[in-house]
Amino acid sequence: MSLPPTKGNFVSRLWSRFGARTAAVALLSVGVAGGFYLGEDRQNQQQGRTAQVGLEVEQAEYAYQRERLSDHRVDSSRQRAAEYQAKLRAAAAAKEAAERARKAEAAAATRKKERAAAEEAEKEAKVKPYDGPIPSSCAEYSGNRKIGCAIMLDKGFGIDQFPCLDKLWTKESGWNPKAANSSSGAYGIPQAVPGSKMASVADDWKTNPATQITWGLGYIKGRYDTPCGAWQKSQSSGWY
Repeated sequence: MSLPPTKGNFVSRLWSRFGARTAAVALLSVGVAGGFYLGEDRQNQQQGRTAQVGLEVEQAEYAYQRERLSDHRVDSSRQRAAEYQAKLRAAAAAKEAAERARKAEAAAATRKKERAAAEEAEKEAKVKPYDGPIPSSCAEYSGNRKIGCAIMLDKGFGIDQFPCLDKLWTKESGWNPKAANSSSGAYGIPQAVPGSKMASVADDWKTNPATQITWGLGYIKGRYDTPCGAWQKSQSSGWY
């Protein structure tokens, strides 16, 4: 049989219940606080990880950009080197082309000179000095030829030159003192152009064969040295 509760037992039980509740509330508070701090710590940790990841991303991006810049510089250097080499090749090609053109021009000039020399040699080969019989004296001739032979000797030429003079003026005028070329204006035995040049010897240049022959021999001496020289010129060019 149980005894009725006394006042002391009642107070003791009341404090026991209050203590339990207080302890429970304290524990709950500690749990809540711990949870709060734990959650805050997790959030801080998450933020730290996010910041770390962001930093790593930035570092990776920076490294990537540096690598791209380095590649760009390498590509630019290679391109500049290629352009420089291309310029060198172009300059070398231009120099080589200019050298070929110079050599071609020099070769063409040489060939032209050789052709001209060959043509001149051919002409000279065709032109033969007089190698026929030499008259013993002017007595072998008559008319204007005899006058011409005498004047030629008087001007200091040898008798061996008269056959050339005879051939030259036979071709030009046939020794006719009135021979005239209406197209060129040439006149007289030597076919002076114009005929009035012979007036430097005498006024009778139109009709006097001696005046014409004298002028003609002076012209030949001054220009071709000898009658045979004038005859060779006439053979190669058709005129003297």
